[in-house]
Amino acid sequence: MDDASSSMSILSLVTNAGPVVQAVMAVLLLASLISWYMIVNRYRILGRARRADRAFEEKFWSGEDLSSLYNQVRKKPNPDSASEAVFRAGFQEFVRLSKSTRGPDAIMEGAQRSMRVALQREQSRLTKHLPFLATVGSTSPYIGLFGTVWGIMNSFRALANVSQATLSVVAPGIAEALVATAMGLFAAIPAVMAYNRYAAQSESLVGDCEVFAEEFSSVLHRQAHGRDN
Repeated sequence: MDDASSSMSILSLVTNAGPVVQAVMAVLLLASLISWYMIVNRYRILGRARRADRAFEEKFWSGEDLSSLYNQVRKKPNPDSASEAVFRAGFQEFVRLSKSTRGPDAIMEGAQRSMRVALQREQSRLTKHLPFLATVGSTSPYIGLFGTVWGIMNSFRALANVSQATLSVVAPGIAEALVATAMGLFAAIPAVMAYNRYAAQSESLVGDCEVFAEEFSSVLHRQAHGRDN
């Protein structure tokens, strides 16, 4: 009884599985490890981004002079803040064009264009690795299912080599195959949950940054048109 139970342990099922099933398990294990690394990494990045944006916008709306604020963030930029990156890009272009002979509309167009570029870069930074999590979440169950089907197929092929078909003959092969399905689900479920959560958080951060960009554009618009008055 002990030998039978030990031969059906998870470790023995993995080590005794066929090469194709073991390859499937190795791929799923690697995908799971990489996805967990990305899950933890994204958790830290998005958390820092939210805190950095909140701190910068509080400083922005505190009434501090924009030139002074720009000099501060230019000397000590915070790479975690998307709002700060948009502010730096927009104000730098605004100042550069203000020194030229261009009109206020051309100045605002240039500043807004720079802010859109900065916003796109920040969106790419915040959503980095999310496509990989989506891929792991959507394909891992099918990879595991492939290993399961292959293992079950081999188990039934083994029946042709025995005179009497019993459950003890096919049970180990079927159990090995089902481990592949379990590993596929183990890799997929956290990846799907993390993708849904982080996609929503990234969208929220980008949306907040877009709102900030619009509000900042209004401030620059008043300054650009007030310059000509």
